[in-house]
Amino acid sequence: MMNLRRTKQNQNLIQLTDSSSLSHKKMIQPIFCVEGLHSKESLESLNNVYRDTETTILETIESDQKKGVQHFLLFLVPKTKSNEVFPNQFIERTIGSIKRKFPDIFLWLDTCFCSYSTHGHCGQINQMGEIDNSLSLITLSKLALLYAQSGADGIAPSDMMDGRVASHRRILDENQFSNVPILSYSTKFKSNFYGPFRSLADSKPQVGDRSTYQLFVGDRETAIRASIRDANEGADLLMVKPGMTSIDLLSEIQKKTLLPVGAYQVSSEYAAINLLAENQFLKREDALIETWQVFQRAGASFLISYAAREAKELWI
Repeated sequence: MMNLRRTKQNQNLIQLTDSSSLSHKKMIQPIFCVEGLHSKESLESLNNVYRDTETTILETIESDQKKGVQHFLLFLVPKTKSNEVFPNQFIERTIGSIKRKFPDIFLWLDTCFCSYSTHGHCGQINQMGEIDNSLSLITLSKLALLYAQSGADGIAPSDMMDGRVASHRRILDENQFSNVPILSYSTKFKSNFYGPFRSLADSKPQVGDRSTYQLFVGDRETAIRASIRDANEGADLLMVKPGMTSIDLLSEIQKKTLLPVGAYQVSSEYAAINLLAENQFLKREDALIETWQVFQRAGASFLISYAAREAKELWI
């Protein structure tokens, strides 16, 4: 059942999900914290994006908050990978330290298995080397609960397993976290545009690919059904990914589900703008604004962008 009150519990959520035009208040900044990292790292293709230590992540958030960012999407990268257990102490320590220092931000946690596992897939693999959907639901829902118990404000499942939203909603509700919203990666394609992200999150598949659970780019109907499915299972917000190659779906998904539908301007989309600017084929800031205007025109309710930290200064 749709819970309209869950997205009305604080001003950050109200601003993110209302029907007003896209602005810096409706943008989410991805951030990355790497366990055991000794100093902040940057990627050459991703201007102003970093892999943070447990100390510098606090400095990054403080800087971003001063620039108008209120929503953050946190990706955690453990020092030691495992296919059986989560790095609970790292998770609890990082989320807890962030929320203690910044109680007013809205902290979303990406719920997936790819950065934790040795195989790099989004769910768990059985003895046949195949993704086990049922086992993955159990594991990922336990992760969602751990995130909520550690202080996460919202859960953002990105794994694309069937039934994950219903499973997450159930375990959250049963453990007194019924007010924690779910922002589902509801229409997520198997795309060529995720490359730089996999370096940030150390999440490249070590065997095979993700075609058995991520969506085929050419299949429009299944892409729409995937978002309808997640809406029916209790998602509070929906999202298409990659952003630019999915803009034709935003309006139709919103009309069919009546939920806020956003987009993820993914790492290669952002890197392409940076590389074009470095070669003087365009002006970086103008290109960013142009893409944001396109997302606004297409009906995006919110936007996840690596340049969210620049939006207040550059745009609106």
